[in-house]
Amino acid sequence: MTPRGTPTLVASDLDRTLIYSAAALDLRMPDADAPRLLCVEVYESRPLSYMTETAAGLLGELSRAAAFVPVTTRTREQYGRIRLPGPAPRYAICANGGHLLVDGVFDPDWRRQVAARIAAACAPLAEVRDRLSAAADPAWLLKERVAEDLFAYLVVDRALLPDGWVKDVAEWADGLGWAVSLQGRKIYAVPKPLTKSAAVRELARRTGAERILAAGDSLLDADLLLAAHRAWRPGHGELADQGWTAPQVEALTETGAAAGEEILRRFLAGV
Repeated sequence: MTPRGTPTLVASDLDRTLIYSAAALDLRMPDADAPRLLCVEVYESRPLSYMTETAAGLLGELSRAAAFVPVTTRTREQYGRIRLPGPAPRYAICANGGHLLVDGVFDPDWRRQVAARIAAACAPLAEVRDRLSAAADPAWLLKERVAEDLFAYLVVDRALLPDGWVKDVAEWADGLGWAVSLQGRKIYAVPKPLTKSAAVRELARRTGAERILAAGDSLLDADLLLAAHRAWRPGHGELADQGWTAPQVEALTETGAAAGEEILRRFLAGV
């Protein structure tokens, strides 16, 4: 057992792990019993993402007790819209591990390391993007995007997406050194060396942390949870849908905003 007080890095996914859109809050109680909410993101002058006030208080407490690192697939611009409660995190990880932010400033050395690993092992982004777009059907394709010149994703109408399409695309992408996964309404194509876990390990090295605690809900979080000494996943999300787990990962029963609160309680108990 690791002694309490050992330097600990707390690395957490954001969307549908700690922060939630209105649709993802999953407030099942009567309206009069619903928790008070704090808006933590505004997009195009409209509120977009929330935490409960209880979760906000827990995150503020956690940020003062340990090195808390937001870890997200969002681009730097998208991450910049979020205003988390408590002290501003010194470190943040964006673009699924492609960018490290130190005191809000992009680290070019890390980006060069990531680019070199991808170039050595993967087909170019342009090739994968072209093949992904060519295989998509306009009947269900809503948007096609590239994030930070690192990976591509499609926004799709899930109801019209043919069964087996993602599996077929994932098979050819695998031979090019890329991984394809469906998460919510998005189909991601990500180079295999581009991982949240690699960036978290780099921060553990820099900070001297001997323990990593982590949380996440999606398939792109699986490597992060496996890199942690202890980790949690909520009762919702792609990992929960697949029944995914690992020896150091605890599957919580809570869903929605209640899961965000419970994850923060587990983090605080573990630091």
